[in-house]
Amino acid sequence: MERTSITVVSLLVCLTFVLVKAEDPYLRFEWNVTYGTIAPLGVPLQGILINGQLPGPRINCTSNNNIVVNVFNHLDEPLLLTWNGVQQRKNSWQDGTPGTMCPIMPGTNFTYRFQVKDQIGSFFYFPTTDLHRAAGGFGAINVHSRALIPVPFDNPADDYSVFVGDWYNKGYKSLKKILDGGRTIGRPDGIHINGKSLKVGDKVAEPLYKMEAGKTYRYRFCNVGMRTSVNVRIQGHPMKLVEMEGSHTVQNVYESLDLHVGQCLSVLVTADQEPKDYYMIVSSRFLKQAELSSVAIIRYANGKGPASSDLPAPPPENTQGIAWSMNQFRSFRWNLTASAARPNPQGSYHYGQINITRTFKIVNSRSEVDGKLRYALNGISHTDSETPFKLAEYFGATDKVFKYDLMGDEPSTSDKVTVASNIKNATFRNFVEIIFENHEKTIQTYHLDGYSFFAVGVEPGKWTPEKRKNYNLVDAINRHSIQVYPNSWAAVMTTLDNAGLWSLRSEMWERFYLGQQLYFSVLSPARSLRDEYNLPDNHPLCGIVKSMPMPSPYKA
Repeated sequence: MERTSITVVSLLVCLTFVLVKAEDPYLRFEWNVTYGTIAPLGVPLQGILINGQLPGPRINCTSNNNIVVNVFNHLDEPLLLTWNGVQQRKNSWQDGTPGTMCPIMPGTNFTYRFQVKDQIGSFFYFPTTDLHRAAGGFGAINVHSRALIPVPFDNPADDYSVFVGDWYNKGYKSLKKILDGGRTIGRPDGIHINGKSLKVGDKVAEPLYKMEAGKTYRYRFCNVGMRTSVNVRIQGHPMKLVEMEGSHTVQNVYESLDLHVGQCLSVLVTADQEPKDYYMIVSSRFLKQAELSSVAIIRYANGKGPASSDLPAPPPENTQGIAWSMNQFRSFRWNLTASAARPNPQGSYHYGQINITRTFKIVNSRSEVDGKLRYALNGISHTDSETPFKLAEYFGATDKVFKYDLMGDEPSTSDKVTVASNIKNATFRNFVEIIFENHEKTIQTYHLDGYSFFAVGVEPGKWTPEKRKNYNLVDAINRHSIQVYPNSWAAVMTTLDNAGLWSLRSEMWERFYLGQQLYFSVLSPARSLRDEYNLPDNHPLCGIVKSMPMPSPYKA
């Protein structure tokens, strides 16, 4: 009897050990968010730093890792951070948008807990509250493949994150006052690279990055700006595109690449030139006035000599530039033979053979409401509520906070713009098509939280159902953002298989702030933990739900 008991205990101990060992690893971070003086264009401003840094700390992780980030808000205003491109499977509670979470109040902390489930690629985080995006607070999220999953290129000698974007010298609080006053923030003052800006010929104490002759390096570029598309290029060094927003790409080589707001991509660069300094150049795209640009130094180890002032020419502008950029977009292809985050090849998912269940056609607009500038989607200019919409749903209080489906699936024929909370009901696991149609003269960029989608088409003019015959239904990039060129349309397709409340937004932050956004409410009819997690125990409550009794939790 005693031996039997010992055997049972031993088996239980072994089983417990196996279960513990089977859990995916945890990576833990502690971040202190503070104000700090920054000067990306040489003008000192109050910015937002994380652990005293800009860019902030890098989250360097592996697919399926569990990420725990304890954020201490030392600002004098509420704060939220979002994880741009991380799908937050079953877990919109951690998405970090005003529609899903109460903010981290000044002097308090909140611990984000999420898993980079079945994802790889280059992403970034940034603050979503007020105009904080214009103050910094951004950093890298690099998700690597698991050791046993093959990657379609050799390990690089090093892995470099490069954050580029436009910048304003007014400061984010002044920009907020301008928008709150009903005016546009206008043209940016310049371009930064990792929070700094240089011109050709400037002396630099330290190069941006170093390379050793004969070795190959990975550069992950992300456009963290407010409104401006940019072009990136490295003097004398072609760039081999290998990854874009979580998907391995066909490995085409480019002299320069357009990068739109909110987008990330990875290139391989081989140090095969004369050992000396070279310029990395980032220049604006599609601005009406003169081009804005910045440079950084890439230095060869033991190199001799400064970078040449003979810079590679930028791509064309105006109408020719749009056609050039559109053609480059069409050259981006999904690598169907590469493995994704799972062992199966990326191309094993035949999205082009799935019937479309529902089509959303969305048209952006700019107008004035009561004399103030507003941006809208299909006539609805979104406004946030004191009670996050996700909490209102969970507590059964939606009728006290918002109305569903004020925005139609088709654009309104009226010019009237309504300022209201814009939440669309969507059916769990439907395969949907989203058409973005841009009637304005400025380029747009959209991002969808909670999912990746297939960017199947971009063309000039207006979309009609006949345009579907031009879709790429074989190897379109699976990504989370899409640009829409002036007087053009873009089409994406995705399966709404991630229950939760998810932000579809303009990445042009002036437009986002003044209403060009919506939320998809994707509810699981089963209210099951198989589909969605419960409200986390540490989740702060605010608005009308703060005094309400807790609802019954989801069950397995």
